[in-house]
Amino acid sequence: MPRRRTPGLTDAELRVIRVLWTRPRATVSEVIEQMGPGPTPAYNTVLTILGILQRKGWVTREKAGRAHAYLAVVDRKEARRTALTQLLSRFFDNSPRELVLDLLGHERTDAEELRQVRELIEQAPTDAGATPGDQKRQRG
Repeated sequence: MPRRRTPGLTDAELRVIRVLWTRPRATVSEVIEQMGPGPTPAYNTVLTILGILQRKGWVTREKAGRAHAYLAVVDRKEARRTALTQLLSRFFDNSPRELVLDLLGHERTDAEELRQVRELIEQAPTDAGATPGDQKRQRG
């Protein structure tokens, strides 16, 4: 039985794509050089991971001399949004409120972080379909 496809990113895939988020394009060797701390993966391992990322639609490749260069198609912000949507759906019944309550209830939060959270809450849209002008009128 084939393994089920992971819709998000595995830890290994995330480690590889993080390199591509820091540069416009990179060959397999360049990705390996930039991977940072941790065990250095084999060339074929990174090549396989890049192939998986390409099939998932996260990266694309182009010919660069004799090698291929890989480019991230999905940027970091979009990846975060996708991961958060999956997290909300799987563990918090699509409730941002439950996620925030869980985070604030289990983690130590300093005064500055709480101030930033309050600021974000004040700026958050109250209606998914509302435009910024609608939001100002609702507050005003």
